[in-house]
Amino acid sequence: MLKNNYFLVISCLLLNTANIVAQKLSLENVLTTIKVSNPQLKMYDADILSMDAAAKGAKSWMPPQVSTGFFMTPYNPKMWKADEMTPGMGFYMLGVTQMIPNSKKLKADYNYMSTMSSVETENKNYTSNQLYAIAKTNYYQWLILNKKIKLANDNLLLLEYMIKSMEIRYQYNMDKLPTYYKAKSQYGTLESMIVMLQNDIYQKRIMLNMLMARDKNTAFEIDTIYKLNDFNLSKSDTTFLSQNRSDVKAIEKTMALNQLKIAAEKAKLLPEFGVKYDHMFAFGEQPQQFSLMLMVNIPFAPWSARMSKANINSFKLKNESLNWQKQMVLNEASGMISGMNAELVNLKKQYDIAEESVIPALRRNYDTSIIAWQNNTGDLFVVLDAWEAFNMSQMDALDKLQAILTTQIEIEKQLETK
Repeated sequence: MLKNNYFLVISCLLLNTANIVAQKLSLENVLTTIKVSNPQLKMYDADILSMDAAAKGAKSWMPPQVSTGFFMTPYNPKMWKADEMTPGMGFYMLGVTQMIPNSKKLKADYNYMSTMSSVETENKNYTSNQLYAIAKTNYYQWLILNKKIKLANDNLLLLEYMIKSMEIRYQYNMDKLPTYYKAKSQYGTLESMIVMLQNDIYQKRIMLNMLMARDKNTAFEIDTIYKLNDFNLSKSDTTFLSQNRSDVKAIEKTMALNQLKIAAEKAKLLPEFGVKYDHMFAFGEQPQQFSLMLMVNIPFAPWSARMSKANINSFKLKNESLNWQKQMVLNEASGMISGMNAELVNLKKQYDIAEESVIPALRRNYDTSIIAWQNNTGDLFVVLDAWEAFNMSQMDALDKLQAILTTQIEIEKQLETK
C-alpha cells in the first residue's frame, strides 16, 4: 500500500513538472496564431462576410404597392344605389403597382456591391503585415535579450571567481581593497542589468500574447534560431511593389470599385418600367371595371439627371487622387527599401568585423591579463579593464545584431514578405 502511494505521489510530481515547463513557440507558430486568433483580423473577416452577404440582395426589385379605396364616388351615399333613374354611382377600387427595374441597373449594382469586400480583403492583408512586423520585432528583441542575459550570467561567474580569489589573496597582501570593491560594484551592476533584461522579456511576452489574443500572463519560451537575409534590390522597383503590397492593391481595388460605381450611376439614368392594375367594384347596377396602365421613369431628363452626373464626375476625380496616392506610396516605399538595404549591408559589415576581429582580440587581451594576474605579474585593475572592454564589445555586437534584425524586419514589411 505504501509502495502504491509512493508511486502515485511520484506520478503527480512528474505531471506537475511537465505542466510547469513553458511551451516553446517558433516565430512561425506565433505568426500563424496571430493570423487565426487576432481580434483585429477577425473584425476584418466579419466585415468582409457582411459585405458579401449584403451583395446577395443587390438584384432585388422594389416591393409592390397595393392601394385600396373609393373611386369616383359621390359624397351622398343615396346616389350609390340604383333607382328608376340611374344604375347607381361610385366604385370601390383595389389596385396593385409593380415597378420593373432595368436589368442593366441591377447588374451594375450587383457588380459594385460584390466587389466592395475586395478592398477590405486588401486592408486586412495590410493590417496582417503590420501585426506580423510588430510580432517579429518583439520576438527577435526577446531573442537578443536572452543572449544578453546568458552573457551577463557568464560574466557573473567570472566576477564571482575574481572576487573569491581576491578575498583569498588579500589575506596574503596580494591584492588591494579598491580593486576588490570595483569588482563587487561591477557584480552588482550586472545583477541589476539582468533584472532589467528580465523585465524587458516580460514586456515582450505580454505583447506577443496580446497579438495572439491569449492571456497576457501565459508562459512560453521562444526558439534561439534566427536567419539573416540578403535582399534583391530588383524587388524594390515599383512594378514588383505594385504587385505585392496590400496597401497599393487596396488603392487599385478602390479605383476599380469607383469605376463600378460610375457604371452604377450611369445605369441610374436608364429608364425603368412599371405596371399598374386597378379593379373597380361598382355600386348599384353598374358593370365592374378595371384599369391597366404601363408606367415609365425618365431619370435621364436634365432636371433629374444632375445628381448622377455630379456623382460620376466626383468618382472620376477621386480616382485621379487615388492614382497620385498610389504613385506616392510606391515612390516612398522604393526609396525606403533602397536606403534600408544600404544600412543593412553596412550593419552586417560592422557585425562581421566585431565578431571576427574586435571580440577575439579583446578576448585574447583579457586572457593574457588574467593569466598575468594569476601569476602575480599583473594587476587586477588591468584585468577588470580588459574584462569590461571585452564585455562591452560583446554587448555592442548583440546591439548590432538587433539592429540588423530590426532593419531586416522593416524591409520585409515594406516588401510584404514573411
